[in-house]
Amino acid sequence: MTDKIKEYIGEAQSFTTDNKETLEAFRIKFLGSKGLLKDLFAEFKNVPNDQKKEFGQVINLLKVTAEDKVKTIQEALESKEVAGGVYGDLTRPGEPLVVGSRHPISIVKNQIVDIFSNIGFNVSEGPEIEDDWHNFTALNLPEYHPARDMQDTFFIQSNPDVLLRTHTSSVQVRYMEENKPPIRTISPGRVFRNEAVSSRSHCIFHQVEGLYIDQNVSFADLKQTLLYFTKEMFGKSKIRLRPSYFPFTEPSAEVDIYWGLKTETDYRITKGTGWLEIMGCGMVDPNVLNNCGIDANKYNGFAFGMGIERIAMLLYQIGDIRMFYENDVRFLEQFKSSI
Repeated sequence: MTDKIKEYIGEAQSFTTDNKETLEAFRIKFLGSKGLLKDLFAEFKNVPNDQKKEFGQVINLLKVTAEDKVKTIQEALESKEVAGGVYGDLTRPGEPLVVGSRHPISIVKNQIVDIFSNIGFNVSEGPEIEDDWHNFTALNLPEYHPARDMQDTFFIQSNPDVLLRTHTSSVQVRYMEENKPPIRTISPGRVFRNEAVSSRSHCIFHQVEGLYIDQNVSFADLKQTLLYFTKEMFGKSKIRLRPSYFPFTEPSAEVDIYWGLKTETDYRITKGTGWLEIMGCGMVDPNVLNNCGIDANKYNGFAFGMGIERIAMLLYQIGDIRMFYENDVRFLEQFKSSI
């Protein structure tokens, strides 16, 4: 009889299933009200006294083995049910992930940065809340200078010397104060001006300004740098520079590219001329260099600046600058395939 019980123990130990019905049949067979264990306990009284100890130990081992096996498999099956309830059918195909996209402003900014990085320009950044020195005075715009009226400024009321920067030229001032020539840097960032919001202008926009300071820098160097940029950015190889005025450069110029007159849109955006203004530039005024601690008798250089929104509007033929700031998903989803 003891040998038979040991066979039952081996059967219980080797038992396995992933089916509830099979597990229940196993439980009934060993632990049920009419199961093997009940019959074996009933047989205990017929066992000789000298064998009862061994017989009892073997029956208890069978009971513990069967109970542990039922508990273990039951917990495994319940855990599997919970996982299935949380995650569903784990064998079914996954849901496609929604692919996000970069904002068109970020796309264009990254393109501009890459183009100038290829010719040795690094990227410099500065604070959006500036002081009067870095935003105006150091850039050849002393107090009461009439050119300050060219930019309607957001001043911090608690401190009239603190303002929201009106251009990223303030970053260039900080860079020149902290670095010695040769300097070759671009400064992308957000700027603020107190202007009426319309389809062509906004009180918040983005700029990229470039600066190159070294010995014997010429206006021809500036023109070739800008020509390289327009070829890389627009695929256009024809530019012109028109005389202009900026307080921190002398001489100064506006840069136009020849966009062409191939389509009705070309006629509309160029007003029938084929030319489009894209940025301003010029040779850095010696006063600016001296204000930043650079010897203007030894060094000179050029600077340029462009609005990222304007470049993006040209590249993607966007007619309203406000679309960049309205977070309309229908508009932003059009740029999913862009870098």
